[in-house]
Amino acid sequence: MEEPQQNPQKPFPILVVDDNLLQRTILEAGLKAAGHEVVVAENGKEGLEIFRKGYYPIVMTDWVMPEMNGLELCRAIRADDSGRYTYIILLTSQDSKNDIIAGLEAGADEYLIKPAHQAELVSRLKTAKRVLELESSQQRYIEEIKNLSLIDPVTGIFNRRYMEDHIPQEIKRAYRYERALSLILVSINQFRDVLGAYGHYSGDVVLKSCADCLAESIRKDVDWLARYGEDSFVVVLAETDMAGAMIVAKRLRLRIASQVITMYDKEVRVSASFGVSGFTASQQKTGMTADVLIDNADRCLTSAREEGGETIKGVRIG
Repeated sequence: MEEPQQNPQKPFPILVVDDNLLQRTILEAGLKAAGHEVVVAENGKEGLEIFRKGYYPIVMTDWVMPEMNGLELCRAIRADDSGRYTYIILLTSQDSKNDIIAGLEAGADEYLIKPAHQAELVSRLKTAKRVLELESSQQRYIEEIKNLSLIDPVTGIFNRRYMEDHIPQEIKRAYRYERALSLILVSINQFRDVLGAYGHYSGDVVLKSCADCLAESIRKDVDWLARYGEDSFVVVLAETDMAGAMIVAKRLRLRIASQVITMYDKEVRVSASFGVSGFTASQQKTGMTADVLIDNADRCLTSAREEGGETIKGVRIG
């Protein structure tokens, strides 16, 4: 299930868990009167099942219930590893200090003494909303920092760290659906010559131009590329067998060779060599690793470089 986007202008959906029909109905009516979408459960066990199937930033739960009580539900929600924060309000008629501490230690953020007064209920929900918005902002900031750490600053594409993390995931996906997976290593042939003639900034220009060229030539949201080395890239082709990968490599070779890069009012052209490897996953034959895929492509790339020009070499594994 896709997670709904949190919008500060819209009320959060609320999950209400209470075994008392009257109390549940009164609370539901009060929440709906405040403009909230409400989903109800009759006990903690049912509430946990509903929680795990959807997305409820706010959970309001009774303390004393059959099947699973409010404290147990709090602990179960806090043990959830979805990465999303849930604001829990514990509903109770037990207002002793020890009871309140027990609820907070179980994971509740707030408590309300039943029956909840409408004005107090709305006030507590405003507090919950502020906390959730702060949490959402923090998570977006963390995600932005993480994403920046996976991007190559010169080319704007993924870096080697991303490649090392995600090729194993692509292999797992290939095995799960028994599909093909291929990758292409691309090396710019004249990179050192350009550096010698125009300086290091020119190298950045060439790399950015080639990265853009490669990105425009592969399937968006299916294939992806990353910077592999000083003058090389890796292109990962999901659900693509070796025959298909060789066709893609030929297309990439033509695109790179045909681009014209302007360098200090001069036109510069480069070419590339290609090493291709791939396999078709089968549940009967496992064991493929990122190292095997990359090493085979790297050997093909070395052979292609030795032949010179714009050579493509490939190997089907298995």
